[in-house]
Amino acid sequence: MMSGRKKSIISKASPHTIKKFELIEEYIKSWAQKLLLTDSCNGVIFIDCMCNSGVYTDVAGQLVKGTAVRISEALREVARTYTDKNIYIYLNDIDKERVAELESHLPQDERNFKIVTSCSDAHELLRTIGPQLYGTGHLHYFLLYDPYDANIDWEALLPFFRNWGEVMINHMVSDPVRAISSAKKNTTKEKYANTYLKDFEELVPYGSNKKAYEDRVEKIIKSLKGPRRYYVSAFPFYNRQNSLVYNLIHCTSNIEGFKLYKKSAWKVFGAQSSTKHLAATKYWSVNLFGEISEEENKCCLQVFDIAKYLQRRLKGRKQVPLDELWKILDNHPIFPSEGFRKEIKSNLIDCFGAKVEQIVNSETGKKKTVISLSS
Repeated sequence: MMSGRKKSIISKASPHTIKKFELIEEYIKSWAQKLLLTDSCNGVIFIDCMCNSGVYTDVAGQLVKGTAVRISEALREVARTYTDKNIYIYLNDIDKERVAELESHLPQDERNFKIVTSCSDAHELLRTIGPQLYGTGHLHYFLLYDPYDANIDWEALLPFFRNWGEVMINHMVSDPVRAISSAKKNTTKEKYANTYLKDFEELVPYGSNKKAYEDRVEKIIKSLKGPRRYYVSAFPFYNRQNSLVYNLIHCTSNIEGFKLYKKSAWKVFGAQSSTKHLAATKYWSVNLFGEISEEENKCCLQVFDIAKYLQRRLKGRKQVPLDELWKILDNHPIFPSEGFRKEIKSNLIDCFGAKVEQIVNSETGKKKTVISLSS
């Protein structure tokens, strides 16, 4: 049985938090293997600057591995597979006792696998590491930035947006939605002003409008990325009362990472776009023109919604190559283009009357699969 002090070091993890651990683990395992298969990548760096104690207890009181431990174990196995590549992991928390607990759960270093733990302010650590990224060349990094509230230091994050790597931010949108209208302390007002890069008085009208905060964060990210093409995808996490808690935002200049994150999220969420619990029955509405349509739940999209999006986008077109469908989804901020293709095709056929066939290219003689969508 854990002592009272140890209980305070080891936090409780709600079901949606455990889903967050699972999503990051799912993505990082695939991300690292995809990168290390390429000749241009000599190694990967994973940074968790707010990692807590590495383990948690679930609602039943059972010990659950957190992100830092899960990723360390997963990347150790990757390092054993790609023995000519190096993996470095940097884990930090401001609490010494939590770091000590974390260290007791981590795997040992190996020849091409190193873990460095530290106990410092997360932003001081990032200001130390960030400038070192310029000119790293063939090392690819992944930064997990997971604050406990809506407290984002964009200046510390800037070098990570400008170099070859990826950033994942936990935007605790429930914090301002709940508290910004009643904020009285100057320190609290400054926190929100720094996070959303606006004077506090300009933020007050946002009130409980969660989309306003989400749009503001995405706008800031786009302003920091520089001139290159950048991909941003955010997935919402809901608690057991179906209230939004946070968005897990993935930022990358590599479309393959963008596609992989969407695929990982839909896989972990069970073929939907969030942890929100949906009613067993679907709701239907009648619009002003007497047309019956299914109500969309934009907070939790499903494979049917992907098919509906494609049907609307390509309505009435005949013999569309399937590759064109997947390219459209490649650039969608939420819908995956990989991992659910069979289910998407089935929904297009069963729900929208699409027809799939194979045709022969008259010039090459090769067969290709095409789809015709109803009007």
